Amino acid sequence: MIEIRELSRRYGPRTAVDGLTFTVAPGRVTGFLGPNGAGKSTTLRMILGLERPSAGRALVQGRPYRELPDPLRRVGALLDADAAHPGRSARSHLAAVAASNRLPARRVTEVLDATGLASAARRRVGSFSLGMKQRLGIAAALLGDPEVLLLDEPVNGLDPEGIHWIRTLMRDLAAEGRTVLVSSHLMSEMALTADHLIVIGRGRLITDTPTADFLAAAARTDVLVRCSAPERLARVLADGGASVRREDGGALAVTGLDPRTIGELAAGAGIGVHELTHRTASLEEAFMEITGTAVEFGTATTDRTRTP
Repeated sequence: MIEIRELSRRYGPRTAVDGLTFTVAPGRVTGFLGPNGAGKSTTLRMILGLERPSAGRALVQGRPYRELPDPLRRVGALLDADAAHPGRSARSHLAAVAASNRLPARRVTEVLDATGLASAARRRVGSFSLGMKQRLGIAAALLGDPEVLLLDEPVNGLDPEGIHWIRTLMRDLAAEGRTVLVSSHLMSEMALTADHLIVIGRGRLITDTPTADFLAAAARTDVLVRCSAPERLARVLADGGASVRREDGGALAVTGLDPRTIGELAAGAGIGVHELTHRTASLEEAFMEITGTAVEFGTATTDRTRTP
């Protein structure tokens, strides 16, 4: 388990992390989300003892990381895909990490096989693509067969096969009872991978909730209806207690009634229905909705069609 208690980090007048409190439980994949500048990387670095908190504590298995015996056997982490020396081979890099942590040499071969790098084991890291460096970083994180895994943007540079592989790996590790904390900006991937979400903005906690609850609370759901008589159906549905909004092309966006009830009301009114689609906002849309006021580095929206 990872426990964050009133954790803060200040750099002069700037506060990067501001009184964070949350727990990352074993047995599930926890997504750690937030806009750029939210404090995610700083928090991960404090968990790993790479930054000293200005206040509060970050504990792994009840201890600060620096006090863990055999830390690589307890926590595996990928924070920077470029951490390996470019002149070393993948095998020599992993062998050095294993030796310095008193890990058996056989683990090098095992993690090379597990991450798909066996055929590139003797190549210099400097010749690797970003995706291969990500795999190497994950291999290093897995060397100690740790109970806790921290991954910062692990899918960067991976091809579709690699993304599917890391998604499956994280879910399998969580199913074994391990603690998996992953930070990512790729919302579509988090929607498929994370069981639980911790969302921060401007260094503060916004929400700590199961993914399904986050979507249900933050995302609008409706039913898209296309039919032969949209104006008449809108009146019928409104009489039935629905809220109806017109969309482009004559479609109706309906809330307050499920697709089956909408279809029955349309049939009762003699209106032909061409489409009934239940729509739920994506994790990206829900994330944008809930973090809209916590974006530190936003982009101004301009109308490029206007002439000064």
